[in-house]
Amino acid sequence: MYTLYFSPGACSLATQVILRELNQPFTLINRSHVTDFQAINPVGAVPALGHDDQVITEGAAIILHLLQNHPSDLLPQDATAKQAAIEQLLFANATVHPAYSKLFFLAAALPEGEAQSTALQAAAEGINKLWALVERNLQHQPYLAGECLTPADILLSVYETWGQYFNVDIQIGPKTQALLQQVRQRSSYIAALAAEQEAA
Repeated sequence: MYTLYFSPGACSLATQVILRELNQPFTLINRSHVTDFQAINPVGAVPALGHDDQVITEGAAIILHLLQNHPSDLLPQDATAKQAAIEQLLFANATVHPAYSKLFFLAAALPEGEAQSTALQAAAEGINKLWALVERNLQHQPYLAGECLTPADILLSVYETWGQYFNVDIQIGPKTQALLQQVRQRSSYIAALAAEQEAA
């Protein structure tokens, strides 16, 4: 049994979706309900995954741990396809995630006004370049890493929702929009959103 520590709408949502895709039982705990969450994860970030008296932190490490322990189509067995899935997982986690995090940082660090708006839109333009790369990848394949759904697609479906909190112009191509919508229509994603609301 796993224990997943989450914050509503955070990247921990993708971890929960993956747990459901893998049909793994878990307990969901809102980090705001934990008296001293830093005792669980000193960095204070979610997701954190408890399992067998250990706590695993860092989103990509958690996802790889789950996929290695519970083989599924989310991580292809073919060497080339597997490498592509891992590469796109890290692209999502280490490139797209920080690009969106920059929006939150700027909004908190700068007072409202022209300077903040200019900085936020500059950050959004960087995000748009990343979405353009995603759109290019999807011209000849249905998913980011190839022919099968992988964690990268799930992660991007969560990250994209963060743009709604900022008055910026984030441009997403039609194939990317269709992919994100497809992921959000999966029963695992719908159930994960409902579970977060119940545990909020």
